Amino acid sequence: MEPEKKSNGALVGLVVIIIILVLGGVYIWQSNKNTLEKNPANSETVTNQDSTDLNTLDQDLNTIDIDVGANVINSVE
Repeated sequence: MEPEKKSNGALVGLVVIIIILVLGGVYIWQSNKNTLEKNPANSETVTNQDSTDLNTLDQDLNTIDIDVGANVINSVE
């Protein structure tokens, strides 16, 4: 009988696929990193109109009666 030959084809294929995935991940990571360096995020600024609108909403929220008459502790009985 002939001795069985071991085939490493599946192992080689797996290693090649892993290398391709790692290289693709590094490529995408570097391209995203370069994009962020070229286009930094703009900081948000609050204008006087925005501040006035926010204050108005805050006052409206404080004046609204939100009591709905629900009592959670006694409703479990």
